[in-house]
Amino acid sequence: MLATLAYAASPIDLIPDFIPVLGYLDDLILVPAGIALSIRLVPAEVMREARQRAASTPITRRANWLIGTLVLVIWLIALLSVGRFGWVWWQGRQQP
Repeated sequence: MLATLAYAASPIDLIPDFIPVLGYLDDLILVPAGIALSIRLVPAEVMREARQRAASTPITRRANWLIGTLVLVIWLIALLSVGRFGWVWWQGRQQP
């Protein structure tokens, strides 16, 4: 699990990202494969207990949707702000 986390967080890749297609393809294959392997290595009893604990938490499905929506709105506002800043900057460069 630590190796998968380290690979995903590391700026050093097996195939550098600047190589077209292959640079991102290794991340697209290796990280999910590492996650799947990590899940398989967790003992069944530990996984069962974790799933039971997760099912008994007081956070409801509605709360999950609300939190997810809030995160998406924050990201949308951030992206629109960056886009607006870029547009204003670009328009300022076009003025003689």
